[in-house]
Amino acid sequence: MGLYLIKPGELTLKGNNRKEFESILKRNMVTMLRGTGASLHLTEGRYFVRCSEEQEGAVEGVLNRIIGIAGWARARFCEKNMEALIATVIEEARGLASQGYRTYKLEARRSDKSFPLDSYGIVCAVGEEIRKALPELTVQVQNPQIVIHIEVRERVYVYSLTHQGRRGLPVGSAGRGLLLLSGGIDSPVAGYLMACRGMKLDSIYFHAYPYTSEEAQRKVARLAEILGSYTLGMRLFTIPFTAVQLRIKERAPDAWTTVLLRMAMMEAADRLASTIDARALVTGESLSQVASQTIENIRCTESTTVLPVLRPLIGLDKEETIRLAREIGTYDVSILPYEDCCVLFSPVHPIIHAPYDEARDLYAACELQGLIEEAVRNKKVEKLGYPS
Repeated sequence: MGLYLIKPGELTLKGNNRKEFESILKRNMVTMLRGTGASLHLTEGRYFVRCSEEQEGAVEGVLNRIIGIAGWARARFCEKNMEALIATVIEEARGLASQGYRTYKLEARRSDKSFPLDSYGIVCAVGEEIRKALPELTVQVQNPQIVIHIEVRERVYVYSLTHQGRRGLPVGSAGRGLLLLSGGIDSPVAGYLMACRGMKLDSIYFHAYPYTSEEAQRKVARLAEILGSYTLGMRLFTIPFTAVQLRIKERAPDAWTTVLLRMAMMEAADRLASTIDARALVTGESLSQVASQTIENIRCTESTTVLPVLRPLIGLDKEETIRLAREIGTYDVSILPYEDCCVLFSPVHPIIHAPYDEARDLYAACELQGLIEEAVRNKKVEKLGYPS
């Protein structure tokens, strides 16, 4: 039987709201563990998951994707007495020695104050027994190869090889957002970062058939599926946007097409968001990364929205975004060579610092509202990445 000890993330700082955040995290964990046969229980400040040996791999895969936990570890447990505690720690230490570890440190935490020894006393007593049983291991307080943790609660829990969690706040604790999801590197990372702030996400993709391929659409669906594996699933709304793009191409100066298209996309996203109870739009924009993302152009593109627009990448450089994309598993999909509609309709010399009033006048002259309304009405929806 596998036992995992899970440390919650920053929800421990939530004061009077802590119980609500704990309840959401517990619900998320139960949902994501569905199908593994694992059981979950909560003690103060810790979650514990038990599962069969056959399901350990599946459970560890889930723990690596749950947002809202600071870390997790495979743990041992025993009855609450010194004899059992020492035997369990020596068993853990012996396993570490067999893996080549030679220096260690003990850390004890005594939540149950009725236990006869305090934390320092536990460390001293256990350290002496390890010295006798495993002379190849040496205590090293500064920079040990491994730390053996002892937690005295309703039982004694012992663990050493810890894994960093996703941290953040549990998904669903900060309302719903609508992510403008393209096939690029940035927008999936932006969605992930907002999920780490507790936001439940749906996504919207603008498809311009036949100018964008079915492969491009499948690429975006795969990105939504990967994001959904962290966010308890995601709805992907595909909006047919060919008519809107052709109208802009017909009526607007070529240099303005990118900015005006972004304005139309933001208006369409805002319209959709109002029907699905999304309270914010999320984009992958990073200041001055491309022509449409100068401060002047950003002002223009968000002028067609009522909801707030969240841009978690706005101050990140591209290398940091790429690092995060690799970490969450979207990078290899994002770099597949299937271009989205923004790229295919980009002018050779786009306007860099769009005057706001001129942008509004040109946008109005395109008379897009009816086309946008029709595009949103003809949306297609897929449910992707939901726990099985």
